[in-house]
Amino acid sequence: MRWKEQLLTLTPYQPGKSIEAVKKQYKLDQIVKLASNENPFGCSEQVLTALQSNQTSLAIYPDGYTTNLRETLASFLQVDEDELIFGNGSDNLIQIISRALLHPNANSIMATPTFSQYKHNAVIEGAVSKEIPLLNGEHDLEAMLAAIDEQTNVIWLCSPNNPTGTYIPENKLIAFLEKVPSDILVVLDEAYFEYVVADDYYDSVNLARKYENLIVLRTFSKIYGLAALRIGYGVANRSIIKALEPAREPFNVNSLGQLAASAAIKDQEFIKVCKEKNRQGLEQFYQFCGENELDFYPSQTNFILIDCKMDGDQVFQHLLERGYIVRSGKALGFPTGVRITVGSYEQNVGVLKALGESLAISKTE
Repeated sequence: MRWKEQLLTLTPYQPGKSIEAVKKQYKLDQIVKLASNENPFGCSEQVLTALQSNQTSLAIYPDGYTTNLRETLASFLQVDEDELIFGNGSDNLIQIISRALLHPNANSIMATPTFSQYKHNAVIEGAVSKEIPLLNGEHDLEAMLAAIDEQTNVIWLCSPNNPTGTYIPENKLIAFLEKVPSDILVVLDEAYFEYVVADDYYDSVNLARKYENLIVLRTFSKIYGLAALRIGYGVANRSIIKALEPAREPFNVNSLGQLAASAAIKDQEFIKVCKEKNRQGLEQFYQFCGENELDFYPSQTNFILIDCKMDGDQVFQHLLERGYIVRSGKALGFPTGVRITVGSYEQNVGVLKALGESLAISKTE
């Protein structure tokens, strides 16, 4: 087979360990997964009601135009329907953008560490990835601007950033957008947008109206609790959407996902409650880190990256054996850290107790 050469050395995306696999391996009755930044409180009851009353035939293709979801979301965001594009999760939109703009004679600019799929898709398309190290855990926007050249087609901004949970303040983002050439697409990935509480965060939808080379990506997989149904969307100038649409595969958003997302948007009270509970959960982690003199990045997301000052894989394994699945920082660019999803109050108490035990063991070794 004449495979693309870059595929032969490219590692596939590594999902977190499954709950059932861990139960079986360690003979545990209960597992708490705090690795993939899912919503521990599930989804809105309105979503469950909509799905239970669904009469859609599974033999029929999904609505290829996502009509009802498009109308509902456009009304909610106060944008035009042709300023939206939908994907099988925002991962799919990253793939579509890369397919449309990246090739062996192009490059894209991104922070490092950041969400892995920016570079992953650039590699598949044969494009060069210019990775700019984070500065104190945040995007180094000046260095990213300096990296722009004639071959730059896409700039990826993850705000809040995964895995650090940090964000780009409004004044810095606007100053950055003012300096990016208008023929370079800026992708603002806001998967964790709904969790943000920072006063100097920006209105990205309004920015997308002002800057015609900006696309904003969001998802229903995080605070909306619909990760299993894979719904993501992009907001941009209609010219960007029109150019991207041919690179989107047909029927890429399933019928149940469209139905669930439409119902989820209408229950903003659920989103408000989840956001408040998440902030309370983060305070549990902040207090723990203070008591144990551990460094961490203050988070605008539903996860926290903690420097445990020991091998991240060891911490991961210790927690795994006690029924808690987290993410080792090693694969995320922080070898002595772990990234932990904020769970319910009880889940946080449990994982922090196990983490404290792990720290105590390391001090006696």
